[in-house]
Amino acid sequence: MDRLHITGGTPLHGHISVSGAKNSALKLMVTCLLTDQPVELTNMPNLADTRFLAQLLESLGVEVYWPKGTSTCHLNAAELKSTIAPYEQVRKMRASFNVLGPLVARSGHATVSLPGGCAIGARPVDLHLQALEAMGADLRVEGGYVKAAAIHGLKGAHINFSTVSVGATEHAMLTATLAKGETILENAAREPEIEDLANCLNSMGANITGAGTPIIRIKGVEKLGGTTYPVMPDRIEAGTFAMAAAAAGGDVTLDGCPVEDLGALIAKLREAGVTVDADEAASTLRIRRNGSPLKAVSLSTQPHPGFPTDLQAQFMALMCTAKGTSIIRETIFENRFMHAPELSRLGADITVRGQEAVVKGVDHLTAAPVMATDLRASVSLVIAGLAAQGETVVNRIYHLDRGFERLEAKLGACGAKIERRSGEDE
Repeated sequence: MDRLHITGGTPLHGHISVSGAKNSALKLMVTCLLTDQPVELTNMPNLADTRFLAQLLESLGVEVYWPKGTSTCHLNAAELKSTIAPYEQVRKMRASFNVLGPLVARSGHATVSLPGGCAIGARPVDLHLQALEAMGADLRVEGGYVKAAAIHGLKGAHINFSTVSVGATEHAMLTATLAKGETILENAAREPEIEDLANCLNSMGANITGAGTPIIRIKGVEKLGGTTYPVMPDRIEAGTFAMAAAAAGGDVTLDGCPVEDLGALIAKLREAGVTVDADEAASTLRIRRNGSPLKAVSLSTQPHPGFPTDLQAQFMALMCTAKGTSIIRETIFENRFMHAPELSRLGADITVRGQEAVVKGVDHLTAAPVMATDLRASVSLVIAGLAAQGETVVNRIYHLDRGFERLEAKLGACGAKIERRSGEDE
């Protein structure tokens, strides 16, 4: 099993190109199920998750052409040979569940495994199912599978989500494109990835307005066509590298950066004493910290445009050596502080109280072997390792490969002493 060896204490200098967004790419790939015409996605990130979803789509009958090492993925669902997504596939990645609605919209029926639990919380799919039922789908849950049918087609509905859910908003939006009549989504998620999905679907002939606001309207169409569409840049990857540069020190410029989507993070970095030069027009974000101490900053994760939960672990790693005490509140997911004990192995002073973590800044972190528990937690350990004294070994980095493309290469090009090695976990 691969692991990362990181020798900390080296400032980072250089440029990093931001890859396509994982959280957007996964939903954009699913759009191919809604049409018998080819869908071509450019700026695709080569990740374990996107490659896995490609395999799932192939099992449904989608022709996938995506040579290794390339960033253009060709998808053609001219004929679907299956409408069943088994547990063995869906359990590996929750985003796989979002094939359910499009399969029902296209074929009139589908059987998809429930995704099960998750390391960072249960993340139930009840809002997904309520939305499909509102559009006229007949649902049964048997043996861990959702069996859905809409023999006479789906119909538009007025859906008011009880809580903001990115996944449910995306799932409902995908499904409603082929429903008869108008679907209105209230209390919809406002994340940039929602807008990206809407823009892609509209380029295929869908009629979606209001994406990026709490109310989205989808007027169903009879048929969608093909498209060529670029995946938006990854704001979570960009934010992660920004905090890596802030933690290690130095001068790093992020190229192809979605600056407009990082307002909450940029404000917190500046509050912490990091110099941030943001240029929306040029899509660049420059991060500088040359010897100045970090200041403790508190925050609460919130739905967009608030501070993203997917950057919480990385920010906690940054705060480990800040002067003062930070209070970090996680309001989106339960169990999303599993990185705290691992950061403590590096010498961090962190006390977790329910959905709140109190981080008392220490003078420095000291290297130790640590273990990744989920995608964002794993990269927080990389950030801490870049700032720690000595060699940190991060085990179970298959989590990292799910969401970060060429992580060690990008950091290494900026001077980080980071190496991937194969071997048993320590």
